[in-house]
Amino acid sequence: MPRPTVARIHLDAIRHNYRLACGLAGQAQAMAVIKADGYGHGIGPVASALAGEARRYAVACIEEATRIRAEGLSQPVVLLQGVHEAADLPTCNEQGFEPVIHSPRQLAWLKEKSEAAPRFWLKVNTGMNRLGFRPHELTSVVDQLANTGCQARLLGFVTHFACADHTEHPMTAEQTRLFEQATAPWPALMRSVGNSAAHFREGQTLFDWSRPGIMLYGGSPLESRTGLDLGLMPAMTLEAPLIATRILQPGESVGYGATWTAEHQTRMGMVAIGYGDGYPRHAGTGTPAAINGQRVRLLGRVSMDMLAVDLTQAPAAGEGDTVELWGPTVSVDEVAMHAGTIGYELLTGVTARVPRIYQ
Repeated sequence: MPRPTVARIHLDAIRHNYRLACGLAGQAQAMAVIKADGYGHGIGPVASALAGEARRYAVACIEEATRIRAEGLSQPVVLLQGVHEAADLPTCNEQGFEPVIHSPRQLAWLKEKSEAAPRFWLKVNTGMNRLGFRPHELTSVVDQLANTGCQARLLGFVTHFACADHTEHPMTAEQTRLFEQATAPWPALMRSVGNSAAHFREGQTLFDWSRPGIMLYGGSPLESRTGLDLGLMPAMTLEAPLIATRILQPGESVGYGATWTAEHQTRMGMVAIGYGDGYPRHAGTGTPAAINGQRVRLLGRVSMDMLAVDLTQAPAAGEGDTVELWGPTVSVDEVAMHAGTIGYELLTGVTARVPRIYQ
């Protein structure tokens, strides 16, 4: 019998969160961002769960888009990194994939494959400084597209916000202004801004298409707020069995490095999950978990296959009980805060050793 350490994926929660994103997007439509294996939830099941609602998907790369087609789904799929070689462009054209073109190299590939060019977007670098053309370069870029016969395949423009997770940060307004100004000469083309965080920024325009990602899975895109605070439903419950209990006497420690020592008699338990499963190693003493709806705390260091919890607040807990590492009682965002990271990393980091069970 396999170890009952599993990630339960709640597809209704994903649909709820997508509908919330649509409501917050106002006049814009929301393309569902399901890259990184659906943020660790399974790209195929997530895409299928949203098939009746999402009119566009967004992923990072062509291999992710291909997995959506393997589910029998026909919606356009935006490739946020574009393509990685010219030979992929005809495939995009055949499959309805829409690469985001962000570099002179990719422009050259479009010229090379102009007869089989797919519909595509242009990335505008408004300050994130990862990918994209600077605003003043757009006119020249569009002229190049006209000269190669590819301008008719241009769908529109995208940009990405650097600081939208800080709702009052002035950079988001400045990026919005630059993007609107840069794309104004082409009013008939579509525009897309708006990661999850921008949906919660009061008065933020999202133009034609927003791109909700982490919020679809119940994680918070905002600093110091949990998904539950924002009305989101957790889409993953990570759980593992309690496999041993013992009573530690004052002065006894637990785990590698003996980083936690009992000050008084303490009943503790061992849970069959660790960093080999994607649980964060840096989540130390005090990180919350839950047993039968009762919150408990971690003790000491997380091992590869196990971690320890304090059972003081769950006196009835016994071997075989299920421990929630994150889910409806303990937000993944809380665990991330204790581990010094973000919920995105935790959700995408759950390893293949943990079976996904779809509900």
